[in-house]
Amino acid sequence: MARLVARALRLGRSALIQTGVAPVSHHHPYRFSYLIPVLIWSEPALIVAPEWLLSELQQEEIPQLFQSQALDSHLDKSIRRGELRPDDQSNFHGVLLTTPEEWLSDRLEAGGRFPADIPTIIDGVDDLETWTREQLTASIQPQDWTQLFQQLPQHTHTIREAKIQLTQAIFQRPPNPYHCHLLDENEQAILDQLYHDLVEVESSANNTLTPEDRERWHQFWHQWQASEQLRWVQVHREQGTFSLYCSPPEVSSSLSEIWPHQPVVLIGGALDLQKTAPSYRQLVGLGEITCVKFSPDRNSQLIQLYLPSRLPLPNTPKFQAALIEEIRGLLSMSATVEGLTVLLIEDTPLKTQIGAVFAGEFGSRVQVETTKLDGRGILVTGWEFWRQHQGKLPPPHLLAIATLPLPSLEHPLVAGRVSHYKQNHLDWFRLYLLPAALNELQRAVAPVRDSQGVVALFDSRVLHRSYGEQVLAALSPMARIDYLDTTWFSSSS
Repeated sequence: MARLVARALRLGRSALIQTGVAPVSHHHPYRFSYLIPVLIWSEPALIVAPEWLLSELQQEEIPQLFQSQALDSHLDKSIRRGELRPDDQSNFHGVLLTTPEEWLSDRLEAGGRFPADIPTIIDGVDDLETWTREQLTASIQPQDWTQLFQQLPQHTHTIREAKIQLTQAIFQRPPNPYHCHLLDENEQAILDQLYHDLVEVESSANNTLTPEDRERWHQFWHQWQASEQLRWVQVHREQGTFSLYCSPPEVSSSLSEIWPHQPVVLIGGALDLQKTAPSYRQLVGLGEITCVKFSPDRNSQLIQLYLPSRLPLPNTPKFQAALIEEIRGLLSMSATVEGLTVLLIEDTPLKTQIGAVFAGEFGSRVQVETTKLDGRGILVTGWEFWRQHQGKLPPPHLLAIATLPLPSLEHPLVAGRVSHYKQNHLDWFRLYLLPAALNELQRAVAPVRDSQGVVALFDSRVLHRSYGEQVLAALSPMARIDYLDTTWFSSSS
């Protein structure tokens, strides 16, 4: 890995590296593999990483390398956080640290706040699509309407009428568990008319909007007028307000314009099942590139996989009762084992029910979506909460997964993206839903590898669908069994 990074610095050849380590892992040794070449490189370099990781690099890992006797004579590098002024770019030869939000904002908007052609290391690219989508999403929040009223008081009637019509149309929609929906033709027509009215208003108002407000509304209208956009609304029913959003259904076309401007080393955990990462490269607009994939070590990161063979399918009425009985058996068998137990259940009503059922049996050990757990805690959680907090919790000795994390077609934004794939005659399941599920699954399981614990998967589609083999490959290395083995828990403890 260090050689690939050094080659990117020296020859300007980009690379994609899969480390096999979850992006939330703290203090992982692989980071020294890119820090050392960057720190002894005589020219400037850029490291892009999430805020928490930049703080860790700057406060702990880079100082540790500077104090190393073996490297002391080679390290004479300034470390700077943020961006560079244009007049300072040619004189800078150190390491610049910045967040994905700052870097993507600059590159997508051609801002010029970072030097051109500077070798760039991006750590944690498991989230690159999400970072980019957030940068390309324009929004109008409830307070933006208030500011518009204040800045254009002479046109209050036009703005109020549009907002009233939108509010009536949006709140007539039946609520859904996701609190959002794609804007229909009527709702979009209201906003289209407001756009045309505001263009005339602003030209006649001689730019009475403040620069900040003007930029926010301009960004939204610019995104709104672009082709093939997802246009949706987030509904805050308790407050009686809503937020409008607009973003592209894919980010590959935007990212593909960024990569030629500098050599990049993209580092992620488990991006693709294949070494050449064809699905991931298509997702983020990467062309031909050197790819390396490190697999988890079988001796130190093997998981025990319990996959029962006779469970009902998740979409059948009998699944819920069967799931509860299976979990009860696991919890009873591992009751004396020290360590965290995690029950991953995405369905909100089922998650609440299981939390209540097992709280009645195991008492305060059972908690729903909280990080305040004792040494033998049982955490009942959805995928998003586990992804956000797993780095702050001890590695679980048991991770029970109710269903695969396939994005739900009932979610309006998922349905919108699927519609985009269908319109372009693309395989939406193989290119979108399945890769998203496998990435989520590998990230969720990664901490269990550290404890060499047990993963229980109760989704029998793995055994009956053609994509099951890919799911099992994503969980490798593992020892698979379809019956409960008490020795697993004694060995994992």
